Amino acid sequence: MSIFPDTDRMRLRPFTEDDVDNLVALDADPEVMRFLDGGKPTPRERVVSEVMPRVLRGFPVLGGAPGMWAAEERATGAFLGWFEMRPVDAESAEILELGYRLRREAWGRGLATEGSLTLVDKAFTEYVGVERIVADTMTVNSRSRRVMEKCGLTFQRTFFQDWPELIDGSEHGEVEYALTRDRWAARRADPEAAPERPSGA
Repeated sequence: MSIFPDTDRMRLRPFTEDDVDNLVALDADPEVMRFLDGGKPTPRERVVSEVMPRVLRGFPVLGGAPGMWAAEERATGAFLGWFEMRPVDAESAEILELGYRLRREAWGRGLATEGSLTLVDKAFTEYVGVERIVADTMTVNSRSRRVMEKCGLTFQRTFFQDWPELIDGSEHGEVEYALTRDRWAARRADPEAAPERPSGA
């Protein structure tokens, strides 16, 4: 199993304790946090106490691999953000969740799709037992939805959650996308293959 999955323009590596400042800076941008909490920065103490344990965690069901990867630009070594591919249930690799958060300077360059595709392929080829990859975002987050679609995930449903604080656009709910192993294999064999029909369609 490859420990450091590289893309054409990025190096994906496990997080370390030295990444606290990178994460604080990432979450300090109101545009980065727009669809997460309305644009509020994550306090440093919360990054240390809550975020760091999450990003440092490895999963036995993934062969000890982390669920989150720090992304660096290969040309400069600059921290770009992170990608997530973690089990929905820590005891099972059957369903993994895809996620990503990049600095605003990295937007519009196809990097979110590039990193996500790398981890999707890694999940289905290197992790044992993976049958489905899921991702969700706010309904109004069209950029994130487009990344999911480019990675082969298809719309499954719109749902609503009870959040302690409503943010602009939350009245439209959230959307779930998914990609099965069978559909991933079919796309690799035939990139023009028709997309899956949403459940219930």
